[in-house]
Amino acid sequence: MPGDFLDTNVLVYAFSLDPRAQRAEALLAQGGAVSVQGLNEFTNVARRKLGMSWKEVREALAAIRVLCKPVLPVDIDTHTDALDVAERYGYSIFDALTIATALRAGCDVFYSEDMGERTRIGGRLQIVNPFRRS
Repeated sequence: MPGDFLDTNVLVYAFSLDPRAQRAEALLAQGGAVSVQGLNEFTNVARRKLGMSWKEVREALAAIRVLCKPVLPVDIDTHTDALDVAERYGYSIFDALTIATALRAGCDVFYSEDMGERTRIGGRLQIVNPFRRS
C-alpha cells in the first residue's frame, strides 16, 4: 500500500527547468502513488507550458509510470468522496478528486505545492508542500 501521493505540480516540476525541479525529481525517484487525473493534468501542462512534443510527453509519462506505483483511477466512488472533501475542506472539485484518490489508496502524505501546508484530511492524510523553505 502506498504511503505517499504526488500531486501534478510535483510531476511537472520534475520535468522542468524550474528551481524546484531538483526536489521534485528526488520525490519522483522515491516513487509514490499518482492518479490518472494527475497524468492527464501533467500531459496538458507539458504540452502547453513546457512545450514538450508528444514524443517527449509519452517518454515522461512512461518514466512516471515506472517510478510511481500505483497509478490510481478516478471512478464514481472516488467522485462521491471528492464531493465530500470539496464541501468539507473547501477545495475545488479537481483538487478534491486527487485528495479523495489518495485517501482511497490509503496514502499518509500528499505532496503538493498548492493545497495548504500541513492540512490533515480525514484525520490521516497530511498535505505537505515539499518546496517550502524551512
